[in-house]
Formats: sequence, C-alpha cells, structure tokens
Amino acid sequence: MSAAEPPGDGDHQLLVLIDPLARRYDGESVRIAKDVLSAGAHAKICFADGPDEFARALSRRGSRRPVVVGDDHALLRAVSQLHRERELADSVLSLVPVGAAHTLELSYALGVPRGAVAAARTALDGARRRLDLLVDDSDGVVLGELRIPAASSSPGPPHTVWDTCRTLVASLVRPAPPSSAGPSGSHRLRVEADGVLLNDLDQPVEGLSVAAQGDGGLADVVVRTASGETHTAEAKAVTVSGPDFRYRADIQVAGPVRTRTWTVHADAWGLVLPTADE
Repeated sequence: MSAAEPPGDGDHQLLVLIDPLARRYDGESVRIAKDVLSAGAHAKICFADGPDEFARALSRRGSRRPVVVGDDHALLRAVSQLHRERELADSVLSLVPVGAAHTLELSYALGVPRGAVAAARTALDGARRRLDLLVDDSDGVVLGELRIPAASSSPGPPHTVWDTCRTLVASLVRPAPPSSAGPSGSHRLRVEADGVLLNDLDQPVEGLSVAAQGDGGLADVVVRTASGETHTAEAKAVTVSGPDFRYRADIQVAGPVRTRTWTVHADAWGLVLPTADE
C-alpha cells in the first residue's frame, strides 16, 4: 500500500452512488451516510435502480469523486467498470459498507471502516491509497484473493436476479469431465509463477490461492497438493492451465476455463482509507 496522496481539487465534489440492494437491506444506514457526506462536501446523490443506471452515473461523474454506498459487489462493479474504461489509474474510490456481513468481507479486509458514520467520515477526510490489482487475460479484475477450486458462496441471498441466473447457467454449461480430476477433491492443474513451474498435471492440486500483496507489484502464490505438499512463490504473473476448472475471484465464481493468466498491476487503483492516526 503506497503512501497517502495529497487531496485533489475534486475532493469536495462527490458523486454518491447508492446501490439499490443497500437501500433495501439497511435504509437507515444509507440515510446516515448520505447526511454525513452531504454535510461535509458538495455531494450529488444517485439512487441507482440497477447496474445500468449505476454504470451510467459513474461514467458521467466528471470531476466528482465517486463514493459507493453498498457491499463488495458494488465496489467490485465500480472498479471493474473504471478498469474497462481505462480510467482506473486516474480515479480514487470511497466505500460506505452497507449489506449483510458475508457480502462485506472483502471491503473490511481492504481496511474500509465498519459502520456508516465512520466510513462516511473516512470518505471525506481519509487518505488516498494506491493498491495493486490482479488482472486476468480476459480483462477481469481481482481486488483481494483468487482461489481454485471455487469455494461455495457464503450463506445468504444472491445479490441480484442476474447473479442467480448466472450461477445457474455456470452450473449447466460445459461441466468439467469427471475423468479430468485426480483424487477426490483435487484438480490436475499446471501452475506457473513468472514462468517457473510450481506444479504440473501429474501432481493433483487440492487448493490454489493467489493474492496481490497490496503494493510492490507482486502476488503471493500458494499451491497445496493432494499429497500434502505446499509450494509458495512471489510473482508478477501466474498462469494456471489444465482440464476445465472454475475459480473464485473475490466474491464471484468464473469459468470453466482451460487456461488463465493473472498479472499484478502495481498501484492500479485508489481507495480512501483511514489515516494512520485513526
């Protein structure tokens, strides 16, 4: 995590993007966040009715700094859009976490304060930090951790109807052939870290995790084999290949794919976090 950046000219011009699920889940926290932000800055409030309106408002933000009121899904949606638009490097985001506990694990791990008041005050007065980002070869992003196999979702309702449909379709399309797996609960995967082979197809993998270190441009790679061995490495790029596999990137399950490469982009995105003395 890089040092705090000085405030910019747009710090007191905010675009407050309120995710619709946040309003339904905890309208009182949304109201509190809106009041605190409006009292401390010139805030344009957007009550997005869905992902499309959320995306349009973010694209039309102008010089206003985005503050997302919602959960991990909303934060990831904002980062993904700015990355696709190639505007992530020049942007900085804030988050006021509102949602069920299992939908906020990523946000809290990144250092976002718990509670609407504390998070809104941090959005106004916190320090801007530059964080590393994992980007795959299909232009998908990972803010926190990548895991194979894709762990089952935490208990709770799906974020949207679209998430429900997407999960159903993913479970029906191109299922992994039973013969491709190794021992029960393992996968035959080739794993390379910066071109160095960590595991080959003849050694079944029980679990793989990849996580950017936060800053410095490197990711921690951990491979656990079915035989009980653990291989670790630090790398700028990780390539996984083998029979069809699914993976969990932050809160989303993707695949099946047969090969995927993730590359660390150093200091790729900005997030406002509490200052060191908070």
